[in-house]
Amino acid sequence: METEKIQQYLDKGIEMAIEYGPKVLLALATLVIGFWVAGKVSHLVGKALNRRAVDDSVRPFLTSVVNVLLKVLVMISVAEIIGVETTSFVAIMGAATLAIGMALQGSLGNFAGGVLVLTFRPYRVGDLITAQGHTGVVKSIQVFNTVLLTPDNKTVILPNGAVSNGDITNLSTHGNLRVDLVIGISYGADIKKARQVAMQVMQDDPKVLNDPAPSVNVLELAESSVNLAVRPYATVADYWDVYFGIQEKVKLAFDQSGIAIPFPQVDVHMISK
Repeated sequence: METEKIQQYLDKGIEMAIEYGPKVLLALATLVIGFWVAGKVSHLVGKALNRRAVDDSVRPFLTSVVNVLLKVLVMISVAEIIGVETTSFVAIMGAATLAIGMALQGSLGNFAGGVLVLTFRPYRVGDLITAQGHTGVVKSIQVFNTVLLTPDNKTVILPNGAVSNGDITNLSTHGNLRVDLVIGISYGADIKKARQVAMQVMQDDPKVLNDPAPSVNVLELAESSVNLAVRPYATVADYWDVYFGIQEKVKLAFDQSGIAIPFPQVDVHMISK
């Protein structure tokens, strides 16, 4: 009796293997080859966009979207080969997409934010921006996130939804930045001479731009110093070199010219009875 049952199971297995085996093998082959073709096509699309000088911010995004769409088409083809009705499969995919969408509302918001960023382009790859309290150079704009590299060499990943809905300061829009420095001189120092010395320092520095021209003006009459607003302009790449370098060079030049830079001090008067 048991032998008959085993024989029935074997016959049923052989029958199913003969009936569904070729379909399964064809579906697996279609899946493997289809995914490989999708990767190749995505790669070719990326190269074509590169040849057309498409912006670095847009190219990775479009390439990934093409890759995902092609793989979805491959999955639909595989389902049809196995015998699943395409309309039923699409309906199942639609229901699953709706359920996943409700569970991943934040991710969809980030995806929509990425689309907005790439459409309106408040910043591009390579720009120096301030967003969500972080300042850094945009390294990549991905489907869900924007990746920044901060001046202290830290990687910050910002969700595109929050970035697109928040304030964005693009420091690279005009190709140069003003470096705001405040340098104090004593009340007894010659303001005109101090201005000439500071201007000469900035004009001699190769990283300080001539257009817009640097400037030196009296900013404030403080408690113990006359504060000068020293304003050189620099490229985004040279900003920090100019920020630190000009302060040092102005200090050394003031020392050589006899211009005193005051520091807080207290005069103590001893009164003898």
